[in-house]
Amino acid sequence: MRSGSRSEPSTLFLNSAAPPCLGVEKFVDGLRKTPNGRGCLYPCENGNMAASPLASGPPELFARIDNEAQERSAASEGVILTTLDNAINWARKNSIWPMSFGLACCAIEMMSMSASRFDIARFGAEVFRGSPRQSDLMIIAGRVSNKMAPVIRHLYQQMPEPKWVISMGACATSTGVFNNYALVPVNQAIPVDVYVPGCPPRPEQLIHALMLLQKKIQGQTGTTMQVLNLA
Repeated sequence: MRSGSRSEPSTLFLNSAAPPCLGVEKFVDGLRKTPNGRGCLYPCENGNMAASPLASGPPELFARIDNEAQERSAASEGVILTTLDNAINWARKNSIWPMSFGLACCAIEMMSMSASRFDIARFGAEVFRGSPRQSDLMIIAGRVSNKMAPVIRHLYQQMPEPKWVISMGACATSTGVFNNYALVPVNQAIPVDVYVPGCPPRPEQLIHALMLLQKKIQGQTGTTMQVLNLA
């Protein structure tokens, strides 16, 4: 183009079959107006980009997928329908208080589970209690000897109902590598709800055992009758 000459502005089409829209009007200031009055050669869906620069389509396309289900749910109106058993079980499974009780090297992994890296507080089970009368979960983290079995049974009997037990590691479950006359499996002393394999199990495995225990607690029936001492 020679200096001082005046020519009509041109549009570069990447695809002659479908020419693109010129978009926001401030970018096409000075271009000739076309019959559609939007500064583009052909009518297209992007003509209103100036009013809505973030989305060229209807707002419904960019709404959350679960908005429709949430709007139809009773919870959006502040009403939740459930049974008393489910409500009590939900409160119990999210407020499990383990006992500060460790027998061997598995207790180190149990401590790691409650620390910041794995953060058992996400499941409401971070409140380790120093007394069996304030605990509802006993984690057998280590081997159980013949001398320790009566102590474990005594502590278990001091725990209030409802109470649960997790056997953590191969030593607690089946005496592990210490298969001799001095050790006994923990299920010979107290009932066990969840068994965790490994020597030692990682903190993630213990968290998975806790999630299985929560699932078991949520599925219990007759909870209301037990609370009222009618069962």
